[in-house]
Amino acid sequence: MKRRPEPELMTEAEQVAAYGNADFEEPHSHFVKLLLERMPSGVDVTRALDLGCGAGDITFRITAAFPNALVDAVDGSGEMLKFARGLLERKPGLSGRVRFIRSMIGDFEPGGEYGLIVSNSLLHHLPDPAIMWESVKRFSSPGTFIFVMDLHRPESEEEARRLTELYASAEPEILQRDFYNSLLAAFDVGEVRAQLESHGLTHLETELVSDRHFIVYGPSHGDQSPG
Repeated sequence: MKRRPEPELMTEAEQVAAYGNADFEEPHSHFVKLLLERMPSGVDVTRALDLGCGAGDITFRITAAFPNALVDAVDGSGEMLKFARGLLERKPGLSGRVRFIRSMIGDFEPGGEYGLIVSNSLLHHLPDPAIMWESVKRFSSPGTFIFVMDLHRPESEEEARRLTELYASAEPEILQRDFYNSLLAAFDVGEVRAQLESHGLTHLETELVSDRHFIVYGPSHGDQSPG
């Protein structure tokens, strides 16, 4: 099945609220578990970067998992960041450790080096995947650990509908629609491996980790040790 791109940003208040209030406990817990399992010891995570942070749930989980880290969380949707900042106000334990920044990732200018760069479900929103991989290269330093998770495009519309029914049937109709469209907009693992090759990132590992998710991970510079 050919990829069908979807809008890059979620900007409608109803859409953002449905996404922000959705139950992502299983995939987001899985995200952090996989990250911690695959990240080698010795990575200095005093500063982390979350690309395409959306409503902030992954951001908050990363901040909790690395209690010494300051986290920059970047997203192009002002409506998403408004929602995320509202959640942050109810998390006093994270006060001062999270900075939400409105920017398209291709325009973002980091103010220093990051020991960890993560991204969840951003790649399939981008009109050109080069934006992701060139940004990863630009924002990383020797020793930075990269961890990207995204949807894996199913082989057919029928399979996309089955996955939507399986994982989103209890969610609002708008979220069911968005999940289905995101599945159609996603890349498959073969395409992602080709993207990494074209951007000189073949040292990063690519792994299918569920019936709908893959991960890309590893040190930003293949010949460098973390730390």
